[in-house]
Amino acid sequence: MYIPNDNPYVTAASAFPDWAVTIGGAQQTQVTYNAPSTGATWVSLVGQGFGAIDGNYSALLQGGVTASDASLSQAGLIPASAQSLLFEANGVGPLEVLIGGQSVPYSAVGSGPNYTLYSANISAWAGDTEQLTFSALEGGGGSYYWHLDDISFSPTATPEPNTLALIVMGGAAFAVRQWRKRG
Repeated sequence: MYIPNDNPYVTAASAFPDWAVTIGGAQQTQVTYNAPSTGATWVSLVGQGFGAIDGNYSALLQGGVTASDASLSQAGLIPASAQSLLFEANGVGPLEVLIGGQSVPYSAVGSGPNYTLYSANISAWAGDTEQLTFSALEGGGGSYYWHLDDISFSPTATPEPNTLALIVMGGAAFAVRQWRKRG
């Protein structure tokens, strides 16, 4: 991967190999490195100190006022065993995740020091060749952004806490608290 020293522009293909970068539906050949936009819709590669979530680099999608969305897309085979799409992200504003052009609901399932781990049920597309798209949307004149990292497929559904588990954990916490008060 080529990272310039004095020029903030890099080719989209070198910054995001195998991913298509679009702004307002128009394919882009360049993105910036460590040079976020100040209100325009844009896609950047960011390193540590500029918002990288995990490791050396993350994608930054900025949904600004100059286009409807900033997107990263990749077409490929979704593993037959895949149940969940997992990705680390942090941001402000609307983020849309699409598979084959269909919006996929996602929810927070965990967190790290500077990100939230999100999961989406993608079992309906397991074994299919589809396009996966992440889009930061323009939202009513505001400038929105999303940092993305560690996009993967999980062979098992990401469990959500069930009611019984939450009751047991709450009861255990209450018992420990009562025990400490007595001691």
